[in-house]
Amino acid sequence: MTELEQYYNKFNEEKRLQSRHGQVEYHTTMHYIHRYLDLLKAGQDTDVPLRIIDIGAGTGRYSVALAAEGYDVTAVELVKYNLGILKQKGANVKAYQGNALKLRRFADDSFDLALLFGPMYHLHTDEEHVQALSEAKRVVRPGGYILVAYVMNDYSVIKYGFMENHIAERVKNGELTDDFQIRHNNKELYDYARLEQIEAWNAAAGLQRELIIAPDGPADYIRPVLNAMDEETFGLFLQYQLANCERPELLGASSHTLDILRV
Repeated sequence: MTELEQYYNKFNEEKRLQSRHGQVEYHTTMHYIHRYLDLLKAGQDTDVPLRIIDIGAGTGRYSVALAAEGYDVTAVELVKYNLGILKQKGANVKAYQGNALKLRRFADDSFDLALLFGPMYHLHTDEEHVQALSEAKRVVRPGGYILVAYVMNDYSVIKYGFMENHIAERVKNGELTDDFQIRHNNKELYDYARLEQIEAWNAAAGLQRELIIAPDGPADYIRPVLNAMDEETFGLFLQYQLANCERPELLGASSHTLDILRV
């Protein structure tokens, strides 16, 4: 069992997504998934359901919901434990164990839209990031979309470095560059991105950006505040998040970014 599998065997992804800060991320992400699915539906002259591939589907939070809406959903997940939870949900999702770097099971142009969320968190080289993007591009038809999630560098520096007081140790260990970029390290489970890296990976894969957003914005920094909100106030925060998630000043410091690419 790999370190990644061991981690997700213990990590409660379902609980995270149902938390208040997880709901912010999910609510915002689904809003944009639906926006681009609607654009695809408007451009087709058939009632055949759009085909979605969820690469790194985890426990199926997005796959199951989209299948319930009538889309033709295929899920690919590396970790058997997560895949088992997904299958137990009994949803109409075609689910396979697989790797984002090798989607050989699927033919070229097989899908209208791809979700590439979790895999980019755990890739450590430029080549791997470009390969994952290129594989998603291969299986999505021309004119389709790929939605890609990243964990952001400066969020990690602020949250885990300064807020949790590990920054001096990390600097002494040479884990940060002089301008506080976290060095790629295969020994670490997570990898963190900056906007200029994401743009370079897109260019290398030949992908064109439609939009990039901050799906959770400040939510991860204010978890206790979100948890203490009444439902009305939390609803207003969700409205605030949707109104502001495209603002460029939020992107780098957000926990995640969601990059929306046109094939």
